[in-house]
Amino acid sequence: MMIWRDGVVRGLGAAWAGAAELDVEITAAPGVEAAGDARPMPPGSRVRALAYPRLVGEPRLGDRVLLSAAPLARGLGTGGYALVVAIPDRLPPDPPPGPGHLVKARYTPMQAMVLGADEQESAHHHLLEDADDLAGLPVVVADLHSALPAVVAGVHAAGPALRVAYVMTDGGALPAWFSRTLAGLREAEWLCGSVTVGQAFGGDVEAVSLHSGLLAARMVLGADLAVVAQGPGNLGTGTRWGFSGTAAGDAVNAVAALRGRPVAALRVSGADPRERHLGISHHSLTAYGRVALASADIVVPAFDAGTDLERTLPADLSATVRAQAATLTRPAGIHRLVEVTTAGLAEALVAAPVRLSTMGRSLEQDPAAFLAAAAAGGHAARVADTAPAWPDS
Repeated sequence: MMIWRDGVVRGLGAAWAGAAELDVEITAAPGVEAAGDARPMPPGSRVRALAYPRLVGEPRLGDRVLLSAAPLARGLGTGGYALVVAIPDRLPPDPPPGPGHLVKARYTPMQAMVLGADEQESAHHHLLEDADDLAGLPVVVADLHSALPAVVAGVHAAGPALRVAYVMTDGGALPAWFSRTLAGLREAEWLCGSVTVGQAFGGDVEAVSLHSGLLAARMVLGADLAVVAQGPGNLGTGTRWGFSGTAAGDAVNAVAALRGRPVAALRVSGADPRERHLGISHHSLTAYGRVALASADIVVPAFDAGTDLERTLPADLSATVRAQAATLTRPAGIHRLVEVTTAGLAEALVAAPVRLSTMGRSLEQDPAAFLAAAAAGGHAARVADTAPAWPDS
């Protein structure tokens, strides 16, 4: 359940849109160290903490902070931080009265109320009230948040003038503010905005559902192309169905239901030590092969052996990926396999304005992961160039 710690802010670290890193000295540890704790955090120890100022206020040196520290104590992949729950001696002022009644992270101690683009008090409600059609908008669907910058790099290489929106689902992080990647892409103007849907919050636009979020990307942000992926973090259990990426298949269905153009980015790796993720990950094979009931463009990367980066790939990776991808057209045959060359994409990825990292591996350590995502972005950009114009554009 919850592992609580009291602490005092001893240092201020990096800050980006919506988030601030802190160095916190633990002053009280009311619990008893559990058998599985990787990090007990006794009084006097120091931890790296993260605050969301829009929830808890701006932290200062010397502030007493209340921390939630269970993932950090357990040594989980998403537990690199203790999270600031409150600055109890200096609570932030109440927000000014205003519209908005969407509650996200509902019924948790940190539930936040936001104004959704699709609710009655929103200035955009009239746009979305009867909206039901994406008019062929290409939407790249990806499993991991780490695919986002690679997809956008592929889009940028093929169609630098295209307006790209990110639709973040709640399969990983709930607050979009956690993502340095998102902040960096927005700062570089590689994204025109973000939409947070479901229980996720903190985007430029909030929406109730993935469906209304996709429509908001098109109609509120004016996107020519959208990318759907979960927020930072990914939950997997090593079982066939117990992973948060099954939502990628649901996203394909949502795009198709709204008459958009689903483009499926494959999760590919030539370096993952786990056999189930080598070549095409079982996450992609399950999400697109079993969960997706609508047709999508499945982008199969054709690796270009002409770059130093791609010469490091396993010799049989291309053949493995092609064979695995072929299974996604059987038995129903609903998907379209689209082979896309990765020529020129290595340079596009190197030029990305944010750090590329997936499952702790860099571009140099696992180039296939990023090249496959970039290939999907490039294909979607070419689809966008041939899609019908939005009526108000």
